[in-house]
Amino acid sequence: MRLEILPVLGIGHVSEGDDLAALIATAAPWLRDGDVLVVTSKIVSKAEGQLVDVPADGPERQTVRDEVLAAETARVVATRGATRIVQTHHGFVMASAGIDASNVDKTRLVLLPKDPDASARALRAALRERYDLDVAVVISDTMGRPWRNGLTDVALGVAGISALRDHRGEVDPYGNELQLTQMAVVDELAAAGELIKGKIDQVPVAVVRGYLTGTRPDEDEAGAAVLVRDAAQDLFSLGTAEARTAGLVAAVTLPDGLGDTPADPAAVRRAIDAVAAVVAPGTVFTLVADDDDVRAGLVAAVPGWPARATTLVLGSPPTPVDTTDLVRFGADVHRLRVALAVEGVPSLLLPPPAGSTASAALAL
Repeated sequence: MRLEILPVLGIGHVSEGDDLAALIATAAPWLRDGDVLVVTSKIVSKAEGQLVDVPADGPERQTVRDEVLAAETARVVATRGATRIVQTHHGFVMASAGIDASNVDKTRLVLLPKDPDASARALRAALRERYDLDVAVVISDTMGRPWRNGLTDVALGVAGISALRDHRGEVDPYGNELQLTQMAVVDELAAAGELIKGKIDQVPVAVVRGYLTGTRPDEDEAGAAVLVRDAAQDLFSLGTAEARTAGLVAAVTLPDGLGDTPADPAAVRRAIDAVAAVVAPGTVFTLVADDDDVRAGLVAAVPGWPARATTLVLGSPPTPVDTTDLVRFGADVHRLRVALAVEGVPSLLLPPPAGSTASAALAL
């Protein structure tokens, strides 16, 4: 494969209501079937009127911008100083919801297109119907990446090309079947186009030639929406500080209940070890018994406790017990419950068995 990346020069300033298909076709009469147009989302937003009026400067400008950001935000992911990383209503995770104040009049802000995939489909259809051009369209914008400095362009909207190249099920030259490999080819094309477009060169459209051959049907186009990872599968859905805060909030209201399956003794040991170094002096957590011990008759089940208490953990506070010691002991018990929850082990707070010197018990 041999690729060419070509700039589309002479488009100029784009205003609300402008015909992007006409602007691009006029500026690039050399376009041909199979080309991939990489179009900066900003000119799409401008043409579609995705603009907000703001004061040119002063505190009022920031107030309006904050209001706009709140309206464009579906979920706050991370906050550091004035920086806000949020998830937009499209599902994209971006700084400031993609709101842009560059390459636009100081009294306006540019929002993302309302539906980038629909915008890409409309532009592709217009070029095909009015100019007999069968091209793919990628609408791009700039994003940061977790764990890496620097920015790169990615695809927000796509038409005429699959967003992912799925290699799963293919066999590599060594005979290994690929299990997980899905390449975000439209992100790669967006980044390639940015090499030509730049940020201050006023080249909002680039053409990648040589990647596609033949015609591309419109049926079953999923667009760039397939690139948005479902929150349930996202291992990093919050910033570090936000995840810690959410964990602390959840820890305050740990539910009382047993799991559906017996707890893994190794997980229980890890939880105990995790809190052993920070408990109040004199507080002891002892792993008493598990189901196997009870069934074998080595340890008698405690009357009034759940029949299926996989692990019983007792705590003994310092003696003599005063109010402060009791509070610290309660905090230690809660620390253990949190550590168990982190290991995926639910717990139930129980009264101590009759005649015991223990002050608390947990069923797991």
